[in-house]
Amino acid sequence: MTKQELIDYCLTYPSTYLDYPFDEEWAAIRHQSNKKTFAFLYHRNHQLCMNLKCNPMEADFFRSVFSAVTPAYHMNKTHWNTVTIDGSMDENQIYDLIQISYQLTKAK
Repeated sequence: MTKQELIDYCLTYPSTYLDYPFDEEWAAIRHQSNKKTFAFLYHRNHQLCMNLKCNPMEADFFRSVFSAVTPAYHMNKTHWNTVTIDGSMDENQIYDLIQISYQLTKAK
């Protein structure tokens, strides 16, 4: 999966948009209604990474199950995970994590 493929997938969710809040390296996918970000995409150490929100108990679970899921880089490590896109996770597993993040950050 490429950065652009992940961005394109995230933008299939209703009322979302692409933003570059820091620089062109960090892509943020946000909700239009509340401007909250549900996915950050960037490269770190020559690896494509994605930060996704997660409730704390699930965050720990995903970290224990998937080696590609770690506490979030530059984010609250209780509520956010970094997913390294290295081919070790199935595409649908990544999509499930994106959906969780989308749901947790959308307007109530």
